[in-house]
Amino acid sequence: MSTETPPQDCQSMAELRAEIDRMDRELVRMLARRAAYIDRAIQLKQANGWPARIPDRVEEVVMNARAAAEAQGLDPDLIEHLWRQLVDWSIAREARVIREE
Repeated sequence: MSTETPPQDCQSMAELRAEIDRMDRELVRMLARRAAYIDRAIQLKQANGWPARIPDRVEEVVMNARAAAEAQGLDPDLIEHLWRQLVDWSIAREARVIREE
């Protein structure tokens, strides 16, 4: 397992790009893990007779992501936009299985 090189320690664009590529692979792995949790949510929602979209939970997830972005000094509007897309994709995935569409 390679260690992360802080941005300020990258001495070339090649080194910087390698770090960005490594982080992109890590983000994809994390999103795949998140999707596995969505798959489990489908099972639990079906067992409980719950719909795919639970509006209060959607807003909670998005606001949590905004708060985390703010705490990291990242643009919360960007994160909200990305998270709403992620949540919408997840809900569509759930709805197809729960047969709401």
